[in-house]
Amino acid sequence: MTSFSRNSFQEVFVALSSNQVTKQISFYQNYFCIEPKVNASTYGEFHLPGLKLAIFEPSSAHAAEFSQVSSGPMSLCVEVNDLEAAIAHLTSLGYPPPGDIIHASHGKEIYAYDPDGNRLILHQS
Repeated sequence: MTSFSRNSFQEVFVALSSNQVTKQISFYQNYFCIEPKVNASTYGEFHLPGLKLAIFEPSSAHAAEFSQVSSGPMSLCVEVNDLEAAIAHLTSLGYPPPGDIIHASHGKEIYAYDPDGNRLILHQS
């Protein structure tokens, strides 16, 4: 039996599938104000503090597996210093959050969505 432990992992990251990879890469490039470390026709990769975010176009053989209408239980959580500025930035990119700011026990937050409908939870402590 093989031993499996925390040392068995080399890396863990979030990957978002998209049929509009170029648009998604552009959105995250503009949102995070950084260039992707890898930028190819069917794949983009951003290295952020505490997270690597990959965006990819699934092969036609697997497209149905990734064609969900919403992000379901997955969220990309982004802690920000100034929630109002983050909302203004998303709005300037053409993706204003559809709801109001939520006041939670851990601070305030708002839900927003990228071009494919993946949920972003912007949070300010």
